[in-house]
This record gives sequence, structure tokens and C-alpha cells, in this order.
Amino acid sequence: MKTRKLGRTGLEVSEIGLGTWALGSSVYGEVELPASERLIQGSLDHGINFFDTAPLYGSKTEDGIAETVLGKCLGSRHEEAIISTKFGRTATDVIPGRFTAKEARHSCEASLRRLGRDWLDLLFFHSPFGPSEIDDDVWAELDQLRAEGKVRSLGHSVSMYSDTCDLSADWMRERRIDAIQVVLSPFNRETRPLIDVAKRLDCGVVARECMANGFLSGGITRETVFPKGSLNARYSRDEIAERVDYADALKDALLGDGVRTLPEATYRWVLDQPGVSLALSGAKSLAELEDSIRASQLPSFSESVLERCEALHQRDFCPA
Repeated sequence: MKTRKLGRTGLEVSEIGLGTWALGSSVYGEVELPASERLIQGSLDHGINFFDTAPLYGSKTEDGIAETVLGKCLGSRHEEAIISTKFGRTATDVIPGRFTAKEARHSCEASLRRLGRDWLDLLFFHSPFGPSEIDDDVWAELDQLRAEGKVRSLGHSVSMYSDTCDLSADWMRERRIDAIQVVLSPFNRETRPLIDVAKRLDCGVVARECMANGFLSGGITRETVFPKGSLNARYSRDEIAERVDYADALKDALLGDGVRTLPEATYRWVLDQPGVSLALSGAKSLAELEDSIRASQLPSFSESVLERCEALHQRDFCPA
């Protein structure tokens, strides 16, 4: 597994990280603890050292299930792991966001207890919907948490992109945050201007939703019926067909010259985007993780392949 610098954080991170939403929520199907342990231990064995989690990754009655699972499954290997988590939203109280001094302190210390460690490598604001949600007192408390050694770096996990991209850019320029987490895939490229800002300011960039909610997995067809309550159940038959057809076009454009599967191609494409520090996989098993691991080992796409992929893109599909 190749590594890259996570901007000015100084952290040396694996090109592929593991996102843990699936380990704490049934939104992608249940994952039993033994399977989670095999996945996390296997990730470390393959050189993956970055794990992303959040208090939101839980149930309607319990916050931070994914944090607890991650802490347990790392076992004696905590020192090998770089962990990012978030604050401002929880599984039991999602909306509205709470980006206050009180919430920052409470959330950080609750996350540390669930993870079973003394520090967070990176703490993200969890998707504020706009500047009005940010209380002025939060910054002094975050500085205090850093002074205490409980938080090492700060970031912004960006959602509602058009409403919050300027906020994120300002925070980077003011050196209030050291990294951003953004949606990025061949299906959704709208965050690239913000990634350019991060690159100029030496801020880390964590790319998420790289598989476009599974539409770039190669396993979804026009006939696929999604379980009720799942993220993709919201799409009409026409919307599913449009996404499947676009994935097929990308497959034709990107596969070949050692690139064997659409997931491999997708992760390689993300890693080839200027400014990206790492791409998160949402794998639930080691088998699902293999494509992203192989992508890190592949050479970069040629300019002609990237241009062909660029020419296909007519609009951004909505993220999760």
C-alpha cells in the first residue's frame, strides 16, 4: 500500500482508507463483529492505516456503534491506526447540527471512550449545512482540546456543497482546519474546485463516496431492486437505468492495460485527481476491499484515458 502526506497535518496516510459507516449502521446491511474484526485486522495487514468513523454511525438508540466496533477490533494495534471521527451530529440526534463548544467537548470525549484511546488524529465538523450553524465559542474549545492532546488536527466533512464550499475554503485560508473530506467519484466531480483550494493551501483531502453508492461496483443492473429503507431505494427505475448506463460507459473508457474491474478503475481515477490524499473504501469485507488495494498498486491513468473519461461527464449525480 502506497502512502501520501495528509496535507499540513504531517500524517503519513495510506492511499486507501477504510470508512466504517457500514460497521455501525444497517444502512448497507448488517455486519457481525467477527467479520468487522477480520476486515479491520486485514486492512492493517495490507498496509491500510487510516480509519474514518463518527458518532453518527450508530442506531436510533445508540451513538457511535462504529467507533466502539473499531476500538474493539483494533485490539492491541491502536498505535498502527490513524483515526478520524466527527462531531456535531449523532445517530440519536441527527438534525439540527450542534457545532458548539459544549458539543465539541462532549462528543470528543465520548468518541475517545468508545474508541478506547487517548487522542483523535483528526476531528471533522460533521457536515454543517451553513455558516449560521457554527457557534463562535466552538473554536476556543477545539483549541483547548488540541492543547490537551485529545485532538491533533481539525477538518471539515463537507456536505451541502454549494452552501458550504466557501465556508470550508475560508477555514482553510484562516488555518482553522487542516483537512477536508469531500464526495468525489466519476459520478460526482463538483468538489474539485474546493480540492484545488486545499492543494494550494497544503490541506489534506479525504475522498468519500468513491463508489457512488455502489453504482460503480459493477454489481448493479437496470433490473436491480433495492431493499426498502436503503439509500438507493429512493431512485426511480429511470434514474437507476441512467446511472447503470453511465457506469457502463465509464467501464468501456477505463478498463484495460491492467485495470480489470470497474471498482479498480474508480479508485485509480480518484487517486489520480490532483490534491487527493486518500480515497475511502466503504468495504464490509476483505473481499470487497481488494479492488481498492489493487488500485493503489496500479500506475496512474494516461492523459488520454483521463480525457476520455472527462468527455463522458455531462452532469454530477447527487451524492448520499
